[in-house]
Amino acid sequence: MTAYIFPGQGSQSKGMGKDLFSQFPDIVSQANEILGYSITELCLDDPHNQLNSTQYTQPALYTVNAMHYLKKKEEGKPSPKFVAGHSLGEYSALFAANVFDFATGLKLVKKRGELMSQAQGGGMAAIIGLPAEKIQKVLNEHDLKEVVIANYNTHSQFVISGKKRDVSKAQTIFEESGASLVVPLNVSGAFHSPFMSSAQKEFEIFVKNFKFSSP
Repeated sequence: MTAYIFPGQGSQSKGMGKDLFSQFPDIVSQANEILGYSITELCLDDPHNQLNSTQYTQPALYTVNAMHYLKKKEEGKPSPKFVAGHSLGEYSALFAANVFDFATGLKLVKKRGELMSQAQGGGMAAIIGLPAEKIQKVLNEHDLKEVVIANYNTHSQFVISGKKRDVSKAQTIFEESGASLVVPLNVSGAFHSPFMSSAQKEFEIFVKNFKFSSP
């Protein structure tokens, strides 16, 4: 049984997809038209240092994820029985599951990135080596009320999200509280937290303009 899991924001890197853009000119053409800029230039050269900015990161990852998936199909790899994605990767999973076509997914991701980028001053960090109960206790004890556990990745890896200054403060606290590792994430907002509520409400209205197929 085969499952495909697509990465999300934070996994972007300059040069990603370098062997794919020439193989999928139709995807590149659609992306350029929808986004209004060169997706190839953004991913391979990033001349304006935009790749780590949310409104650019999300379309870039979605496009590269889609090309990776299409490449697997061209190579005759087994079709997945299940697909999943980390955060933004969910949209790549929905594309792979034929819930929408590439262009529809990119339009959704473009809007999602634009809305989420408006929530400034946030940050995230992975806490490794502590259970969720301990993490929540530490947050409570140090009055970090605006930092929340955003992602429950494994029994010993969790992600916290909140105001950047509070997440930075929490890093030292968790290191002193027994965490084996605290890793700030390469994101520009407090994703998966109450700070995203405004973006959520606007995106909910936007999504109503689209129709989706059963997976």
